[in-house]
Amino acid sequence: MSQKPSKIHPHEICIKIISEDDDLSKFTSYEKELVDFLQEDALNNQQQKLSVTFLWYYKKQLAGYVSLLNDKINLEGNLKEFFREKDIHYKSLPALKIGRLCTDDKFLKRGLGRLMVQFAIQQANETNNKRAGCRFITLDAKRNLKKELDSIHFYKRMGFNILKERKKGTTPMYLDLKLPNN
Repeated sequence: MSQKPSKIHPHEICIKIISEDDDLSKFTSYEKELVDFLQEDALNNQQQKLSVTFLWYYKKQLAGYVSLLNDKINLEGNLKEFFREKDIHYKSLPALKIGRLCTDDKFLKRGLGRLMVQFAIQQANETNNKRAGCRFITLDAKRNLKKELDSIHFYKRMGFNILKERKKGTTPMYLDLKLPNN
């Protein structure tokens, strides 16, 4: 019987913003598209001021990354009514988007994804407290036919709600930062 890998703790992680000096060649994931983004597009997107990619190292090995960018949620349907009842009458509200989040296959199921989402929440809260309004965290959860690889379940456990239901591709989700525990 194989032993369950130990959880990664925040103090064991080194976070840095992607640069030209980073060796990304050994990063692997069952989601090839996320590896391709990291190796081919992340740095250019950052240089174009489209997103910022944070590399997460564990014992000097690249264990994961998260790319963040600005976003908004258009208030429609139930969300529109919910905010109208709170006397908020805007067409959209500001958000921080998790554009990409990926853990290297060697570090799956060790809590790194959860730490990266908590990091994004921290970044959004710091933005709120010091820089600009930011009500939500948004993301597009990648769907997978294998339930254990379908990220929608992971994000639901983290408190995210579905914005628009989709069975294939990606499902837009959001986390309201003003709700308790966020």
